[in-house]
Amino acid sequence: MKQMKQQFVDSWHELRHLKTVVVTAMLIAVGIILGYFSITVTPYLRIGFSFIANELTALLFGPVVGGVMGGIADIIKYLIKPDGPYFFGFTLSAILGPVIYGIMLYKKPLSFPRIFIAKVLVAVFVNLLLGTYWLSMLYGKGFLALLPARALKQVCSVPVEAALFYIIVKTLGKAHFFSEVRAK
Repeated sequence: MKQMKQQFVDSWHELRHLKTVVVTAMLIAVGIILGYFSITVTPYLRIGFSFIANELTALLFGPVVGGVMGGIADIIKYLIKPDGPYFFGFTLSAILGPVIYGIMLYKKPLSFPRIFIAKVLVAVFVNLLLGTYWLSMLYGKGFLALLPARALKQVCSVPVEAALFYIIVKTLGKAHFFSEVRAK
């Protein structure tokens, strides 16, 4: 528990550095651009790529910066291209996902199993349970009626997204991206 508390403290202190703010702003822009490449399967089922920017921010700067980035990015995305009514529940989910990634990935040894577990936690608790709850509240559809299609999407997307993110992280590591960004 002390280690997790220290992660939040360290992540909070990351906000003191201009480089953190600049890189986070760039990753917000990348996340917004990647958000335009999402594929809408049904009104309740969308596959996107903005997770890459969220996870990179959380990996680099921790749960606090990741959560702030997720919330800001969600609001900016909505302001640029509203897709239905604004609902704070989705912003909360956009904050919680990177917080979980930050807890799992920030200052930890990176491996595919660690990334996969982080993806599963976010997929189950944030995307599947909370996201389905927000949709059922917003559209008046039954939670259990929405759950199967959303669960299928998570089952299919988690391994693919985990593998994609692992490849991206390993490639960025070989390019010395992390050492350049983290150097203060």
